[in-house]
Amino acid sequence: MSQNSHNMNVFDRLAKKLQRDRTAKNEDYHQFNYIKDEVGNRLSDRVYDINRKFKKGLDLGCGYGHVSRHLTKDAVEELVMCDHSALVLEKALIPEDTTINCRKMVVDEEVLSSSFEPESFDLVMSSLSLHWVNQLPSTFSQIMKCLRPDGVFIGALFGGETLYELRGSLQLGETEREGGFAAHISPFAAIRDIGGLLNSAGFTMLTIDTDEISVGYPSMFELMEDLKGMGENNASWIRKLHLHRDTMFAASAIYKELYGNEDGSIPATFQIIYMIGWKPDPSQPKPLERGTGEISIKDLYRLDEVVKNATENMVKQTAKEITHNLEDDDGKKM
Repeated sequence: MSQNSHNMNVFDRLAKKLQRDRTAKNEDYHQFNYIKDEVGNRLSDRVYDINRKFKKGLDLGCGYGHVSRHLTKDAVEELVMCDHSALVLEKALIPEDTTINCRKMVVDEEVLSSSFEPESFDLVMSSLSLHWVNQLPSTFSQIMKCLRPDGVFIGALFGGETLYELRGSLQLGETEREGGFAAHISPFAAIRDIGGLLNSAGFTMLTIDTDEISVGYPSMFELMEDLKGMGENNASWIRKLHLHRDTMFAASAIYKELYGNEDGSIPATFQIIYMIGWKPDPSQPKPLERGTGEISIKDLYRLDEVVKNATENMVKQTAKEITHNLEDDDGKKM
């Protein structure tokens, strides 16, 4: 917990910034971006799925430009790329479409309100950065304030099933060698909570779905090395700063025994939660009033039968109308 905070903070934001600064200093930093590049590509597809050209967009926690690089003038006219790490932001790739007016800003995801005026953006995107935010409800509320009416927030973050293999193996290995275990994997948001948090922030017309990406590694050690290269190593306040050598080897053996593939490699699961939420506006579609539905929820168990009967009734009504029209035509001819 931060000593200067009145709230219970899970993450050490300064430690996370320093971790990400170190990734930018590595000459081969781009080799570790494969997960973030893939998710950024999938997130950009969701931007293009919305049949709208946005006047001004924000890439929040842009990293190395994992989303922005895929955007064109057809998606957004003006783009602001921001990140907590100035070193990462400096190396972030801007859109290849040079007609987009793009600028970069160093911004902490936890204090957006001090960097942007209310109703500044039509689109806010965030790809795999918000899982390091301490007060996610506050950040969602600040994103809402930054959006113009009928603006949209499109985000992706790691879900609770991410790296469950590594988490379990480290716990078992540490328990075996040291008689107990500490937290070595930072906590992630659960999908069941995301909708409630977005609703509480005022977002409407929510769309939330999950995806899983499984990556194979020669051993647990290569996985942990890549996590460090991504800047995704643990940054929680209660993290244990040192793992004993024996514990590491024990955890690696457990990982391979419990989850290993036939070829000797190990899988690592990354669960991705995608979310889309809109800022309310009078022009948006409204839900039907209660009681106007034609099918009761209690009939859902026999949905096929209900649809079949409705189709048959529609066919009969159409045939009746055709017959009636033919009879009218015959009468006129006579």
